[in-house]
Amino acid sequence: MKNVSSVFWIVIAITFIAVLWGAFSPETLQSMTDQIQTYITNDFGWYYLLVVSLLVGFCLFFIFSPIGKMTLGKPDEKPEFGLFSWFAMLFSAGMGIGLVFYGAAEPISHFAIQSPTVETETAQAFRDSLRYTFFHWGLHAWAIYAIVALCIAYFKFRKDAPGLISSTLYPLFGNRIHGWIGKTIDCIAVFATVVGVATSLGLGAAQINGGLSYLFGIPNNFLTQLIIIAIVTVLFLISSWSGISKGIKYLSTTNMIFAALLIMFLLFVGPTVYILNSFTDSIGQYLSNIVQMSFRLSPNDPEKREWINGWTIFYWAWWISWSPFVGIFIARVSRGRTIREFLIGVLVAPSILVFLWFSIFGVSAMDLQQKKIVDIAGMSTETMLFGVLNQYPLAMITSILALILIAVFFITSADSATFVLGMQTTYGSLNPANSVKISWGIIQSAVAAVLLFSGGLEALQNTAKLAALPFSVVIILMIVSLYKSLNDERRAIKQAKIRSINHEAQE
Repeated sequence: MKNVSSVFWIVIAITFIAVLWGAFSPETLQSMTDQIQTYITNDFGWYYLLVVSLLVGFCLFFIFSPIGKMTLGKPDEKPEFGLFSWFAMLFSAGMGIGLVFYGAAEPISHFAIQSPTVETETAQAFRDSLRYTFFHWGLHAWAIYAIVALCIAYFKFRKDAPGLISSTLYPLFGNRIHGWIGKTIDCIAVFATVVGVATSLGLGAAQINGGLSYLFGIPNNFLTQLIIIAIVTVLFLISSWSGISKGIKYLSTTNMIFAALLIMFLLFVGPTVYILNSFTDSIGQYLSNIVQMSFRLSPNDPEKREWINGWTIFYWAWWISWSPFVGIFIARVSRGRTIREFLIGVLVAPSILVFLWFSIFGVSAMDLQQKKIVDIAGMSTETMLFGVLNQYPLAMITSILALILIAVFFITSADSATFVLGMQTTYGSLNPANSVKISWGIIQSAVAAVLLFSGGLEALQNTAKLAALPFSVVIILMIVSLYKSLNDERRAIKQAKIRSINHEAQE
């Protein structure tokens, strides 16, 4: 393949070794990654909380500072995509599928299975279930994506640097970034993307299979999941071939419409007033307690610390491991927007939709649990959504709509990932060759299939989370580099204005 960088071959070799290990000895890989992950969460939990809180602070600083007026591109550039299309694409790539998977499952877990602070199935457990779900999926998660995307978009579109993670560190390392330092950083980013998307494809196939089994009695086994992966692969490769302005854009827009139909339906046929009251109250709870939750570690309470490790620190590591992929994609579709508009769009708008989504599905699930109509908490995670929909009118229609939503979210995520992987392994090209994108698409699907068969999917998912620790250091360096470059640019603009004024005065 032409114009492919050495990162392509290095990551393929590393992925091949990891997949072979996961396929032939999944227990060994999972045991080792579990031990490393336990060590990291116990000894570096404080670090994750501080880093992610720092990213939220930097986003707020850039929004309210004069820097926010700068354009991610040349000063007179206009946005490449319309507001709705832009939002739909960044949201679909960022966490669309996760919302469908965990929309009912996470709130019900915090309420009825293991509460973060109190006894389960109490009024306080209900309040905590939504505010902690908001916390895990809201501003902090999107701040991680926003900072990575902002750095890439600024250096790519304003400074004409290659669209690579390593290129954002040029102000700190200079030409040394073109050597082993830059290659290492890009390899970490690409490997995290490959592993993260491959595991999501596998988990997504398992959820679609679970839904089909719940609704139609279709066998829940590897053969069915393999067929699902094959169909999804063909569909996202067709979309990938058509390009970002067609395939991903149209699919993302369609998905937003389907998602809107589903949540509006459940809002009106479900416990409407209860949902709206809980939505409003939970936003207040979330904003009132956001600082306390951001730094909560419970060092003297092992049970609560275990919950924090299993949820909050898990999420922070997972979002960081996904940030190279999502950040690069968001940067690619955000050309021409100001820094302020970009950050508000990436932070606030998705968070509000996330809060509404979890309120509708979470409260509907918890209401059924409270009234003992059905034991949602006793269902498997992949069937909880269908268990909730089954208790309301038009259950079969809404369940099929949910299945379509899951499938299209997976297609858009995989499609976005093939574009990002192609971009990262062709020296930052904004239009990587179809042959490269298709190669990555097939590799991702093959990895998912092999690990579903062997049972090594969870082990590889752990591996993706382990990549979060070194990449978090890269993110900190990216912030320092961005701030340095922005300050240099502002200083240069100010000096140019002074020279212009002096020149006019002399004339």
